[in-house]
Amino acid sequence: MIFEDREDAGRRLAAELEHLRGENPVVVGLPRGGVPVAHQVAQALGAPLDVVIVRKLGVPTHRELGFGAIGEGGVRVVRDDIVRLSHAQRADLDEVQRHEEAELVRRARQFRGDRPRIPFEGRTVIIVDDGIATGSTAAAACKVARAAGAARVVLAVPVAPPEAVENLRPETDELVCLSSPRMFSAVGEWYRGFAQTPDSEVVSLLARSHAGRAGTAARAEDTEVVVEAGDVRLPGHLSIPEGCPGIVVFAHGSGSSRHSPRNRAVARSLGESGLGTLLFDLLTREEELDRVNVFDVETLAARLAHATRLLAPRGLPVGCFGASTGAAAALRAAAEPDTLIEAVVSRGGRPDLAGQRLADVRAPTLLIVGGRDETVLDLNRRAKEQLRCESRLEVVPGATHLFEEPGTLDAVAVLARDWFVRHLAPGR
Repeated sequence: MIFEDREDAGRRLAAELEHLRGENPVVVGLPRGGVPVAHQVAQALGAPLDVVIVRKLGVPTHRELGFGAIGEGGVRVVRDDIVRLSHAQRADLDEVQRHEEAELVRRARQFRGDRPRIPFEGRTVIIVDDGIATGSTAAAACKVARAAGAARVVLAVPVAPPEAVENLRPETDELVCLSSPRMFSAVGEWYRGFAQTPDSEVVSLLARSHAGRAGTAARAEDTEVVVEAGDVRLPGHLSIPEGCPGIVVFAHGSGSSRHSPRNRAVARSLGESGLGTLLFDLLTREEELDRVNVFDVETLAARLAHATRLLAPRGLPVGCFGASTGAAAALRAAAEPDTLIEAVVSRGGRPDLAGQRLADVRAPTLLIVGGRDETVLDLNRRAKEQLRCESRLEVVPGATHLFEEPGTLDAVAVLARDWFVRHLAPGR
């Protein structure tokens, strides 16, 4: 079978993948040549398009021999047997990983810009390339997708040698290969047109796919609201996408309001994944003038509870994203027996301010702290020991308390989004 070009291969491949349309898949291409093929598949299935960026970890003395691979979101796959046989020093292996982590971040930013990656958690992930020679990169991509929480991993390629196909089957739930010729020497020989795909084309295809989906995303509700908490009225903004599986309420800290640029950035990321968001002021303007109110966790938690009850008639699961003292309020509210909060994410939070009520929290809790925010990191480590619910502590390397360093807030957005998709939209 000969393909005219990558677009032709993508259209033919899409026809073989039509049965996956009902699984709401994510289509990801292996940069660079796999992306034009994946673009055709994503268009045909009406699915979102992204890239899966994988960096091989090469043995220091023999860089072509991979002892593992890393992927976005902190995914790390290591072959312990190869590490043992290599006799490499741990410091040398760590240096390889640091170098490849930097390159992974650079390429992710190059291809996506400021857009966070699409979460794999609980979804069918279709990994697409323009062809396979040895299969090492495709195998690593499958492992990364699985480690990132994919419910099903499908590998789809136009052409590959028979031995590579057989070697890759154990890595997948389904493998689709249109042509598997015995006389195989290179992928390009099975295309009439096989020019190198430039980085600019990858960037353009991803941007077009994102813009198209964002432009057609319907909103069931996108409006200003008022949260009534006792004798105060707190303004907010509620955004609920069509078919929304859950809503995340934001609890600001340190005197921030619903206009906090950092929380708004995270809210945009959650919205792009289909989650609803409610950003509202926890304090009135007059209350903000007195710094003591910022640390009144009991009052903040009570107002957060009022906000969750406002959402109750919609019948959707509710999560809470808390920053700084707002994280303590979120955990304090989640500790109540009648709480509606089903998942919590803390960014640079002060969970210690929730005190002994930490042990009463039942909602799965993710604690995100900057690696250079040493005091708060220590407080979060201690708080995690007191939690009795499902919990995880994620440290963002190089980040300070406000996550102002390039790429660090993007990392927060991805971690938060994956957590909420997993716990508010299981199986999505």
